[in-house]
Amino acid sequence: MTELPSRRLLLVHAHPDDESINNGATMARYAAEGAHVTLVTCTLGERGEVIPPELAHLTGAALGRHRRHELTAAMAELGVRDFRLLGGAGRYSDSGMMGLPDNDDPGCFWQADVDEAAAHLVEVIREVRPQVLVTYDDQGGYGHPDHIQAHRVAMRAVELSADAGVPIPKVYWNRVPRPVVEESFARLREDLPGTPFAKAAEVDDVPGVVPAERITTVVDGTAHAAAKAAAMRAHATQITVAEPYFVLSNELAQPILTTEYYELVRGERGERGSGEAETDLFAGVGEDS
Repeated sequence: MTELPSRRLLLVHAHPDDESINNGATMARYAAEGAHVTLVTCTLGERGEVIPPELAHLTGAALGRHRRHELTAAMAELGVRDFRLLGGAGRYSDSGMMGLPDNDDPGCFWQADVDEAAAHLVEVIREVRPQVLVTYDDQGGYGHPDHIQAHRVAMRAVELSADAGVPIPKVYWNRVPRPVVEESFARLREDLPGTPFAKAAEVDDVPGVVPAERITTVVDGTAHAAAKAAAMRAHATQITVAEPYFVLSNELAQPILTTEYYELVRGERGERGSGEAETDLFAGVGEDS
């Protein structure tokens, strides 16, 4: 077996495109620095809303296959070679938005047994032995059932892998500090007439917004802004990009954040001054971890 790099990062996301929006700059930065970056995507997003009219015919399994190709293209832009589907392709399907009949589909991720799904993730953890895991908070950032389930599965896998003798030293949740988002949206409102977008989203439309004091870690990915934008653009069924902004299917413009923010929820913060945020997800993690 090939020896793994000394730094190993695992990200757990619900659908193709979530990784590029939330963590694209972080993934590109650590991949460029030689860390082993592993992405586990839990579904193929078969129930996503398609933006381009020329692709509107894609639904169900056909959309899932197309989005898998988009994911491959996005990972090429970020320099990430290790990306997988939880339990293999087609194991869990998209659950649709909360409260829809889609949630009751027995094959959807929302209906998955958490321990069973977590066991698939533990297999990945045993193989790559990550020191850092990144996923959503317990509300999935914005309440989508697949995001909530990805959180549950990831956190359960952390417990199970520790019981199996493969602990993960640091676990983070995706976050965005409210002051940063408010400032970014103020710029967006000024710039909006010069963009192809008609209307801006609101601050509370952004997943994972929290007070600034909740932020423990700030990853500066500005050197990888172009890679993040390119990865988002690769998810063409779901995202329209006009740097430094983008829209989803709701056509409401949002800023592309290239500094990305996290809350450490398990593990010890790296050594920094009192009240000072970490600038590295691996801060304080020894190479022998």
